[in-house]
Amino acid sequence: MIFLARSDFFAMKFSCRCRASIAGALSLLLWGPIASSVGAEPRTIGAVDRLDPALDAIVPPGAEIEVLAEGFEWSEGPVWSTELQGLLFSDIPRNRVLLWREGEGAKVFLEPSGHASAAPRGGEEGSNGLALDPQGRLLLCQHGDRSLSRMDAPLTRPAPKYLRLAERYQGKRFNSPNDLTLHSSGAIYFTDPPYGLLGQADDPAREIDFCGVYRLAPDGTVTLLTSELTRPNGIALSPDEKTLYVAVSDPEQAIWMAYDVQPDGSIARGRLLFDATDWVGERPGLPDGLKVDRRGILFATGPGGVLVFTPQGKHLGTIGSGEKTANCALDPEARYLYMTSDMYLCRVRLAAAE
Repeated sequence: MIFLARSDFFAMKFSCRCRASIAGALSLLLWGPIASSVGAEPRTIGAVDRLDPALDAIVPPGAEIEVLAEGFEWSEGPVWSTELQGLLFSDIPRNRVLLWREGEGAKVFLEPSGHASAAPRGGEEGSNGLALDPQGRLLLCQHGDRSLSRMDAPLTRPAPKYLRLAERYQGKRFNSPNDLTLHSSGAIYFTDPPYGLLGQADDPAREIDFCGVYRLAPDGTVTLLTSELTRPNGIALSPDEKTLYVAVSDPEQAIWMAYDVQPDGSIARGRLLFDATDWVGERPGLPDGLKVDRRGILFATGPGGVLVFTPQGKHLGTIGSGEKTANCALDPEARYLYMTSDMYLCRVRLAAAE
């Protein structure tokens, strides 16, 4: 991969962020760049591109993309919390996690979230992917601190105190853990591209010269699963935990891979699930975060929005906000797909809601 191509992608991201910063300037004077649709009908954006009739059983005809909140610099890493009855998500450059609730809108939940120092570092310093462990504790991929961490405080009393679960492989610091998925064994699978480093791939502080996919075992052992992907990003397991999916956010190889999960937690038989390289530059975004529903349907952010795939990699359609979409999340009943789309937090109703 030529890394300058990825730099071009970030230049496009920052161009979009400028629009968000202007739109949110007034709210910045208060406590954050947030505008939420509270007490009014949410406005809608974008469209659903239907390529196969099977999509109707997943995203019902007539479903619209609602804007729930806006004014973020680069929204990412959403996860639904049943305990909080809301959606947690990151705003990476502003180094914070936000909480959105129905009827209340989005508010700052945790700050700082990825770079704990009091002195701002700049760049992509905040948390990225978020998850909740079986005990309901918040897990964070922290760009600025280059670690996979757990908030050392209850969700009902959030505080920027962190327990480092993993920050090194063979004595070397990670690049910047990006996204994660949890296995029922207690293991955590996560990706480690260089996007959180100020100089990214060329940062002098970089200690690992590849971008890995890792497994953190319940006993704290970190295992490298593969170093062959140029920019591993989003990651998710199939419902039966037999398949691991990894998105690759390389403009020259914009793909999704699938791997067989072995009994010992390692992976084998890597295979191409879908290749969207030809769409890079024509449609906004790159392969990024993804989620899998109970049926095994993949909701994978990529060029054009959220691409909906069967487990075999058939592309059924795309949910497109019109902006680069970084990640997505489902509520427990799969009533809605929530999407972090650059400056927006959006959602679309799913067929399970009917």
